[in-house]
Amino acid sequence: MVFASLEFLTLFLPLFFAVYLITPQRFRNHTLLVGSWLFYAWWTPKFLLLIIALTVLAWGAAILIDKAGNERLKTRLMVATIVLNLASLVWYKYTNMVVGSINSILAGHDLPEIPWVKLMLPIGLSFTVLHAISYIVDVRRKTVPAQYSFISFSAYMAMFPHLIAGPIVRYKVIDKELRERIFSIDKFTVGVRRFMIGFSMKVLIADTLVPVVSLVFGMKNPSFQDAWVGCIAYTFQLYFDFAGYSAMAIGLGLMLGFHFEENFNHPYLAVSIQDFWRRWHMTLSSWLRDYLYISLGGNRGGAYRTYVNLMLTMAIGGLWHGGDNWNYLIWGFIQGAALCCDRAFTQRGLSMPNYASRTLTMLTVMFAWTVFRAAGFDHALTMWAGQLGLHGFAMGDEVILALRPSILLTFAIGLLCVIYPATSVGKRGGFGVMSWSMVWPVITFAYAVIVLAGQKAIPFLYFQF
Repeated sequence: MVFASLEFLTLFLPLFFAVYLITPQRFRNHTLLVGSWLFYAWWTPKFLLLIIALTVLAWGAAILIDKAGNERLKTRLMVATIVLNLASLVWYKYTNMVVGSINSILAGHDLPEIPWVKLMLPIGLSFTVLHAISYIVDVRRKTVPAQYSFISFSAYMAMFPHLIAGPIVRYKVIDKELRERIFSIDKFTVGVRRFMIGFSMKVLIADTLVPVVSLVFGMKNPSFQDAWVGCIAYTFQLYFDFAGYSAMAIGLGLMLGFHFEENFNHPYLAVSIQDFWRRWHMTLSSWLRDYLYISLGGNRGGAYRTYVNLMLTMAIGGLWHGGDNWNYLIWGFIQGAALCCDRAFTQRGLSMPNYASRTLTMLTVMFAWTVFRAAGFDHALTMWAGQLGLHGFAMGDEVILALRPSILLTFAIGLLCVIYPATSVGKRGGFGVMSWSMVWPVITFAYAVIVLAGQKAIPFLYFQF
């Protein structure tokens, strides 16, 4: 079940909130936990046991760390818990890719392949592991207290708004609200508004671009225009899909009484690649900085070591994104190399005009998105060749048909419906139910629901990360 589906809107969400709102304050974490586990089990019940097992592991390890008197023992418990979490992620996410690569090599030498049944990746596993690791490390660093209530900690780990695709919510962000939170109409209304805007971003913009992106990235020899149309369309699709999910998650959190951190801040307006990563998937960027980059030594070991740490951090961050092929690792290396070049450029006191830096940043981002989306590295090379005009320049007939006026009109209407309400906050009153800042999002949301009713629900791009 995904947020942008009729079953979620008409069945799960109203039933959950009907129960949640009549539940006494002290038992709302129980209701949230049960509802979140049911939400997860809706997809596949068997993997719920894995999520629960990882939750029990992190909860128990944190208590043992808190009670241990020996600092070395605390560290060993932390490391063991991290290793077990990473082991589960490696097994489900990367074994298929490793075995597939080995079998490709064996087949090339006419050797018998390894018998293998492809593993299914549990949804939300990557985010569950990141939440568990950040919590354990913070308990070890004594920046957060160990949570002794299994119900409260499990509610944090399984909370359905952020369970599947983030944003990454560190325990310290909602520690107090797990203990006590106050329901208010104003906060609930703000949350509803964020949810509706995020829903519209997904359905009216991201999903509209799916046919164009799928067509171009499925072509054998895309021309210059074809390749750039596909790349630009994917650049929009990925942002409005993922930022739409984050907005919906943040909105649902507010409706429940929680304040999640923002995950996007107009990333495509960035003036440098460093600025881009301060704006894109901000909760992941800060997680990689605080738990990986700094742990590797950050910038404390001189220029060479800093560049190595940047490359390793982004490579690991890229690999975290997926285990279907090696493209995500390559994407991470591209991002790391870009960050190193940017750092070297600025540290030498060099600069360029804003329009030039923004253009270069977007070209770098889009160049990297190409390999991020491509089915394999060979296909990424084909797309890059198309972007350089090596397959001709004219737009293909299939792409011309895909860009029919109805698609372009729907996309334009989607942009208008999303961008206007997202930028009109505070211009005419507050967030009250009858205020203008609520009227337009409601109209947009209603239109998006009508559009969704006429098509099959499309999973979020980060649905199985």
